[in-house]
Amino acid sequence: MTFLYKANTVRGMEWASLFSRHAPDLPFRLWPDIGDPAEVRYLAVWKPPDDIAATFPNLELVFSVGAGVDQFDVSKLPAHVPLVRMLEPGITETMVQYATMAVLALHRDLVAFIAQQRDRVWREIRVTPAAKRRVGVMGLGLLGQAVLEGLKSFGFPLAGWNRSPRSIEGVSCYAGNDALPEFLAQTDILVCLLPLTDETRGILNASLFAQLPPGARLVNVGRGAHLVEADLIAALERGVLSAAVLDVAEAEPLPADHPFWNHPRILLTPHNASMTTPETAVEFVLDTIARHRRGEALPGRVDRERGY
Repeated sequence: MTFLYKANTVRGMEWASLFSRHAPDLPFRLWPDIGDPAEVRYLAVWKPPDDIAATFPNLELVFSVGAGVDQFDVSKLPAHVPLVRMLEPGITETMVQYATMAVLALHRDLVAFIAQQRDRVWREIRVTPAAKRRVGVMGLGLLGQAVLEGLKSFGFPLAGWNRSPRSIEGVSCYAGNDALPEFLAQTDILVCLLPLTDETRGILNASLFAQLPPGARLVNVGRGAHLVEADLIAALERGVLSAAVLDVAEAEPLPADHPFWNHPRILLTPHNASMTTPETAVEFVLDTIARHRRGEALPGRVDRERGY
């Protein structure tokens, strides 16, 4: 019975040390040293290996090392094998930090100031009070709700949009496609934290941007495929949007000739808005394995019909 880790090697070595301390009876292997594939019962992975079912015939649990699972083709995963997305405090904490940073950077015109510094321009930009800068979050799952909670202290009017209804104190909540235009019309800074599904792929497009107030700003910390990149460039060039902070892209790493690299109204980071903390991730994984062995419900278990 083996636990196999296939993701960042440096963090994998930290996982190995933690497993030896907290679960010494469970053999731990770090990809590509898989040992006997028939012994692998548990797999923690970012990019799954090809043909999981045939490679690991006795697999019992698969963990995504991140909060998302869109990198999985669930049709290749046996129906009896649960897929579990990572639920651990490190992911939430780092996402709240990043989203807060991004919203404040857009609110206080940091993207514009960086461009001015590059051009050696000394020009002040009038400050807009937080009470007059409306922030909307798309996706009201665990991360979306945590981000909204983290933003409350700054005094922004807050709104949230979700596929299904939510109720959050201090937040105007909207649900379903019919409510999306009303949500967008009152959003000056839009934060995308949606899961990537067939319904949300390409949702950040020209039509959506046109429903935002003129000069609105965008934060995408969901997935690159949420965004139609050419539509973003066009919206920035026409002033439909005034700036964007992007942590994800359609192609990662971003190609060297991609226009995002040098665009003066885009602040770009390399898909590290949130990151699992090995200590709490291993604690979550071991607890989930114990629950699975006892036949209990698994926190973070993915609904394959919904895709998250």
